[in-house]
Amino acid sequence: MKDTLHYIVSAIVENPDEVHIDEADVEGILTFTIHVHQDDMGKIIGKEGKVIRSVRNVMKIAAMKNNQRINVVLAEQSQPGTETSKE
Repeated sequence: MKDTLHYIVSAIVENPDEVHIDEADVEGILTFTIHVHQDDMGKIIGKEGKVIRSVRNVMKIAAMKNNQRINVVLAEQSQPGTETSKE
């Protein structure tokens, strides 16, 4: 399923070489965390989150066929200069 998700996300973004997906299994729920180039975040999210919602729905259909539970998460990346400092 990780390969399927990677294929879908790579087809959407401008920088497919920078797509990385982490997989974790916690209490029987597979969690896929998608990492993309900062410039591609908008493409993956889409207007009002429609693209990422569609990707999640497609992956949930594949998971149901395999009797699995999954969660697809888009990793947030901090932009340079936006870190807060504690003094």
